[in-house]
Amino acid sequence: MLRRKIESYLEEWKRNSNHKPLVIKGVRQCGKTYSVQQFAKTHYNHFVYVDFVENPDFKEAFYGAKTVDTIIMNLSAIIENAKFIPNETCLIFDELQDCPEARTSLKYFKMDGRYDVICTGSLLGVKGYGSKNKKKEKDKGSSVPVGYETIVEMYPLDFEEFLWANGVSEEIIALLKKHLETETPVTAAIHKRMIDLLRQYAVVGGMPEAVNTFISTHNISQVVDIQCGIVDEYKDDMVKYADDSFKNRIRECFESIPKQLSKENKKFQYSVIKKGGRAAQYYESLQWIEDAGIAKRCYNLSVTELPLDGNAKEDVFKVYMQDTGLFMSMLEYGTQADVLKGNLLGYKGAIYENLMADILSKMGRKLYYFHKDSGLEVDFVIRYKGKCTLLEVKASSGNVKSTKTILKHPEVYHVTDAIKLGDYNIGRDGQLLTLPFYMGFLLTEV
Repeated sequence: MLRRKIESYLEEWKRNSNHKPLVIKGVRQCGKTYSVQQFAKTHYNHFVYVDFVENPDFKEAFYGAKTVDTIIMNLSAIIENAKFIPNETCLIFDELQDCPEARTSLKYFKMDGRYDVICTGSLLGVKGYGSKNKKKEKDKGSSVPVGYETIVEMYPLDFEEFLWANGVSEEIIALLKKHLETETPVTAAIHKRMIDLLRQYAVVGGMPEAVNTFISTHNISQVVDIQCGIVDEYKDDMVKYADDSFKNRIRECFESIPKQLSKENKKFQYSVIKKGGRAAQYYESLQWIEDAGIAKRCYNLSVTELPLDGNAKEDVFKVYMQDTGLFMSMLEYGTQADVLKGNLLGYKGAIYENLMADILSKMGRKLYYFHKDSGLEVDFVIRYKGKCTLLEVKASSGNVKSTKTILKHPEVYHVTDAIKLGDYNIGRDGQLLTLPFYMGFLLTEV
């Protein structure tokens, strides 16, 4: 069983005596349902599982229901042998986006207080752009229960969870943190092992089925088949949940991501989606993909200073896949073998950058970069230890000319710290801290 960080969150949520119904949103197959079911099995005497996709009839239990008693009565008539015992039963509403009325009911469950409710879903149907269910909500009077639910996003496995899955102990991770704090090189054996694991993560990514298959078989072909199947399911969702006028545009946006990142200038360009394409045609489609948790925008900064969000250019950005393994599955087959051998700089550096975007976004960080028409460009800019910090992802001989230029002019760029990550050990050259790429997941301090 894969160890997931959501487990600790769920335990903390349950300990809070005043907790609200919980909504866990995330991309398809990132492990939401499994994690919630395992939690309910070990923390409650009983749980009732309601899947609105596999059993559409469950939706009928919520239509017109205005009280918890009515909903429980309706569900008990549908689900054989279900036990609804106050303060002992947890209700799990899966694929919540398929039943907006169930989401509305969370207000009643919070006010009633007798049952814990945990929901999972993409929420595209209730919080999407171009969503079919928007009209359904309006027609049926369903609404978002503002103030009566807690929403948390769950991602595919991040790099640290991937390390746990591959047997890396807490002691080793603590040791890596100590090396980072003291800026001392990691011992050769651990350094090599971590580099190998990072390359494997770049190929496998964090989808639980892909990770489990890799751990049990180490067969990359099987892993890729699973990843391609998940990508196909994403495309099916684009058809299922989007209005007819959006379907083709959403798919075109999604399929253009590898093309966007293969350019020397990786700025997202609507004309790459389709000749003559414009923001007015595709902006909402791109927003749909990001809301689904499939991709993440990385915004260009007007100036390199805090707050980063306040200095972001909303109309100038790159787009990365949220999961590096799924991104790899969209590239030419055989690229996986190159990466496992250490060639992460293929595809014009897109793999290296998408891997860093994966690591940062799964921390819950927003993504930013810096580019000026004069030629200055820095891969990522983050808030680290209270400072605006440049973050470069390069090979051992990677050029960081732009970073050095920025550091030489703090009166202009307001930056005094930079980090370079790549296939090398820890070191420092003045204001530039060099780290092995695998330490990117440790840059959590803000």
